[in-house]
Amino acid sequence: MKIAVDTGTISSRERFLEAIVQSAIDYAIISMDLDGLVTSWNEGAVKILGWKAEDMIGKPGTVFFTQEDRENGVPQKEMTAALNRGRGNDERWHLRADGTMFWASGEMMALRAPDDKIIGFIKILRDRTGEREREERERLLMHELAHRMKNTLSVVQAIVTQSLRNAVSLDDASDKLQLRIAAYAKAHEILLQKDWVSATLADVMAAAQMNIGLDGSSRIRADGPDIRLGPQAALSFAMVFHELLTNASKYGALSNEEGHVEISWDLEHRDGMETLIVCWRELNGPRIVNFEPDRKGFGSRLIVSSLQAFGEASVSYRQEGFVLLAVLPLAKLQLQNDLSAIENAPY
Repeated sequence: MKIAVDTGTISSRERFLEAIVQSAIDYAIISMDLDGLVTSWNEGAVKILGWKAEDMIGKPGTVFFTQEDRENGVPQKEMTAALNRGRGNDERWHLRADGTMFWASGEMMALRAPDDKIIGFIKILRDRTGEREREERERLLMHELAHRMKNTLSVVQAIVTQSLRNAVSLDDASDKLQLRIAAYAKAHEILLQKDWVSATLADVMAAAQMNIGLDGSSRIRADGPDIRLGPQAALSFAMVFHELLTNASKYGALSNEEGHVEISWDLEHRDGMETLIVCWRELNGPRIVNFEPDRKGFGSRLIVSSLQAFGEASVSYRQEGFVLLAVLPLAKLQLQNDLSAIENAPY
């Protein structure tokens, strides 16, 4: 890049070029002498970097490089590239006057006089932090999408394999598969409505009732505070509630005319942490003769293993009805956002 160095009267062209440089407020345009000291600092540099021009003139132009880059000689390498090749590309983190960092894209170029003599350098950069953050979010979203797809397929595969293995007939297998996969899909739908961030325990319970045709049933009494679950916990509870409702309808408290189900949850402070206590209790159903079944099917194993991924869970077959008790640290339910616990559950 060439500039005029005549110290005489400033020409109208020079004033025009200066006006252009000062108007380019989306770009930091900084000139330096051969020693790397700042000789000009446009309004864009003030806006992007934070230092005023009067504070920077005569100061080293390395001030906005990170400490690590200064120690590694990055500014000098850019100057060398500008001298040898005419320019040095710049894609890296830089510092503002307040100490914050931003991602910049720009170049270092040799500054030449009209006689082609190199008299310094010009540094041009632009704040690209927003673009970089968007690219990073997109990259993470694609990675998360691939991860979720893989784990979702693993869960479906486990459901299919175990449902077929434990079915008494093809019709039985078909019915179980359709209902279980529908329950899993309904949980995904709830999470998608919430941008895959969270779902409430009450929402998951209501969806499970609707999926099995028991929405609005007076025989199911659910009560508890508003508890938000992370994606993985919401999916786990969706499958658990589906199995519990299915079993209650076929064999438990919802299989006769008098029985009902009570689901309650609350928060307690245990071992220095907020803990969710969930209790599923079936009452007035058929009398349980065999208090501990010799063989537990996929549904029973799914109920316990899904919740044990987050804490403690146990079931008991009391004479008055089936009971599930889960003691789950709230932090695990809300912060675990991947599906690895479902994928690795011992179905």
